[in-house]
Amino acid sequence: MKTPQGLQALIDDGVIDEVLRPLKSGKEAEVYVVRSGDDVRCAKVYKDMAQRSFQQRVQYQEGRKVRGSREARAIGKASKYGRKQQEVAWKNTEVDALYQLRAAGVRVPEPYGYFHGVLVMELVTDAEGYSAPRLGEIELNAERAREYHRVLVRQMALMLCCGLIHGDLSPYNVLVGPDGPVVIDFPQVVSAAGNNAARTMLLRDVNNLTAHLGRSAPELLETWYGEEMWALFQAGELQPDTELTGEFTPDETEVDLDSIRQSINDAREEALIRQQGREAAEEY
Repeated sequence: MKTPQGLQALIDDGVIDEVLRPLKSGKEAEVYVVRSGDDVRCAKVYKDMAQRSFQQRVQYQEGRKVRGSREARAIGKASKYGRKQQEVAWKNTEVDALYQLRAAGVRVPEPYGYFHGVLVMELVTDAEGYSAPRLGEIELNAERAREYHRVLVRQMALMLCCGLIHGDLSPYNVLVGPDGPVVIDFPQVVSAAGNNAARTMLLRDVNNLTAHLGRSAPELLETWYGEEMWALFQAGELQPDTELTGEFTPDETEVDLDSIRQSINDAREEALIRQQGREAAEEY
């Protein structure tokens, strides 16, 4: 195929040898299957976002560290240079998160480098070597749904141990490889300690996946993994080897359980709407 403009520099520098085919196109980026020597990988070409998109990102960026004081001041003033640096920081965030999470044992694609604004990483495949399907695209029996839920809760706990929350986790940014689920798409990753909405985003991530997998295994809908791991995190007791039970008993003198349940249901309904919208908007 004709080489996309965003990938020509990588060919010129010898980072990749050939662009094989487009894989996915979304609001944030276009992903291509590429060849690098004898290896087939994928290349994520980030799109430049309009100024209005930055406003939608504010809740995710709270608590993030900016690499230079000049850049931090410019971003705070929302100058033209600041918006450019904010765009750079947004893209760099995913790269940094992948390296950190991969080192911590989280099931994410292996990154191979960031070149000219393009992230080159592992192509997650199925057992036959084709591009792996997304969790939202496959049918699951109850046993497999429970297994995937256990694995994904574990991944979210490991992320939280790194001080990170995915922030936009759904069945459509989880790929299913031969060894199970792999989590993708991290440009909106959230600082667990520095973001005031961290707890809400963690619960939303957990509830999104629980709502989906709970269709095949309804007993999952009665679990409280998000609340349990957040309570452990706040108490400084969440460790990579912590065994989670899915049980959680809030202080009923301070917490309105009906409101909590309603919030969870609202999050799950919102997740379904977002998934339907994402399916309609994405091009393949």
